[in-house]
Amino acid sequence: MSTRPLLELRARVRSRVRGVFDVRGFVEVDTPVLSTEVLPEAHIDPIAVQVDGPARPPHYLQASPEALMKRLLAAGAGPIYQFARSFRAGERGPQHDVEFTLLEWYAPGTTLDGAATLLEQVCTTALATTGLERVDCSQAFGAIVGVDPVVASLDELAAAGRRAGLAPPPGVAGGLPQQQWDRWFEFLLAERVAPQLGRGRPTMLERWPVSQAAFARIDPADPRAARRFELFVEGVELANGWEEETSREVLASRIAAANAARTADGRPVLPTPERLLAAHGPGMPEGVGAALGFDRLVMLAARADTIDAVRSFTSRD
Repeated sequence: MSTRPLLELRARVRSRVRGVFDVRGFVEVDTPVLSTEVLPEAHIDPIAVQVDGPARPPHYLQASPEALMKRLLAAGAGPIYQFARSFRAGERGPQHDVEFTLLEWYAPGTTLDGAATLLEQVCTTALATTGLERVDCSQAFGAIVGVDPVVASLDELAAAGRRAGLAPPPGVAGGLPQQQWDRWFEFLLAERVAPQLGRGRPTMLERWPVSQAAFARIDPADPRAARRFELFVEGVELANGWEEETSREVLASRIAAANAARTADGRPVLPTPERLLAAHGPGMPEGVGAALGFDRLVMLAARADTIDAVRSFTSRD
């Protein structure tokens, strides 16, 4: 696609999506791409920048605006969204890059039902899709690879992988049992389940195993599952999010677990985001937070095969 049509496509998709949020009372915000705090995650490496020289702690290019937007939420921002420049070290591929654009939003007082309605409208507006399918991990994995990950053991997940013709995932050997379980789950999802989802209409995959909760709250009706989702369109993971965990103590334990997983994986421990933790508790509203890959959304709108096909520049330029 030549330069002018590409720029017009990105602007048109962005404008249409903005309309979906603006009419619902969301406020568009901006947060810094550089911050002294970063939200530790097990498999995402932020990029450190020595703003104040090597003797001082680094700033971080944000992997997502989550930590900063949540501080706005706790300060009373109400429903907010932004198109955020985001950065993740070492991520390059047909649908990944070191620098990319996330559409991220937070909707206080809502649940996954409200998220489904909003996601359906975003996809209808940007991609001209119709409807939204909602399935849970038990249904999807059961139908595609013959195992229910919400209750499956490590041996049962590994057996499902072998039946699906998969060799053990990279890095699984020698890890702790929970790490091995998570790697098999993520491998089955990426290699066999995800490519089948969102065919014909978007699919919202819900009710995730607890070890995959990230920062989602646990389902009060089923302590085996987390109130998390991922959205797939034509086999592409387009968005993810959850009903937010607002407890300071629970968030601190999740961050500690993420850093423990990083240590076991040979990644450096990241500093605890104290200001984010302080924002949690009574002042943090319950609701849904979500992030959508804007470059992937434009890729799907253009019926392209890679995000590079719908960007004027990449991290290699």
